[in-house]
Amino acid sequence: MRRIALAGLAAVVVAAAPAFAADPPTSTTPTTPPKPKAFFTELSNRTTSTRWAYTNLTSKVKSEPGGKGRAIGKLHFNTEDGPPEIYLALRMYTDTKGNQWIETQLPGRPNGRVGWVPREALGELHLTHKQAVIDRRTLKITLYNNGKKIFQAPIGVGKASTPTPGGESWIREKLHGFGNAAYGPIAFGTGTYSTKLTDWPGGGVVGIHGTNEPNLIPGRPSHGCVRLKNGSILSLARKMAPGTPLLIK
Repeated sequence: MRRIALAGLAAVVVAAAPAFAADPPTSTTPTTPPKPKAFFTELSNRTTSTRWAYTNLTSKVKSEPGGKGRAIGKLHFNTEDGPPEIYLALRMYTDTKGNQWIETQLPGRPNGRVGWVPREALGELHLTHKQAVIDRRTLKITLYNNGKKIFQAPIGVGKASTPTPGGESWIREKLHGFGNAAYGPIAFGTGTYSTKLTDWPGGGVVGIHGTNEPNLIPGRPSHGCVRLKNGSILSLARKMAPGTPLLIK
């Protein structure tokens, strides 16, 4: 009897126990989205993937992105020789508001200057997979496509008193001679300038051109420009276009 009574009491206790409440509904209050962060994007590696553009606006070039820093130069629509100016697009900076700036390299002295312009200052970005390399030690120029050699030829470079400057550069323009046999049938203007004068008309620009003295190639006969035999420069011109990055080592 006692066991039955205890069992009955347990049943009453269980029946009287309140049911546990269900989990509260998940809050539907929206959370504050994280604040956007500024970031950099690589546009060119200058070997197998390089982007370049024509000028949209003659904007000042600043030493820092975001319109900050000092002005180190200005974009131009045309080169000294007349063709449209070309600028490399190296990196892009996007600020917290989505505004964008592009890092580019300026032609002229001092060689190697890089700075930032608003994205709208440059036009459509074009892509090349080529790279030209000038080796002042072996006296050769080599053109690569996606890292594979597609052209090579002997060259003449600057003599000791007027050397060809080294560094990273690019092909800015392609000209069909100057009406002067000394420059051969084709000439390319680069973003590199000589520390003194070059063979280029007016001096300054380190050009890549033909010659009327092929017997001096390979060698060091120039005032800073790079000379190829005429057959070689014509062959190179079929493979290399403005916008190609250039390394002079």
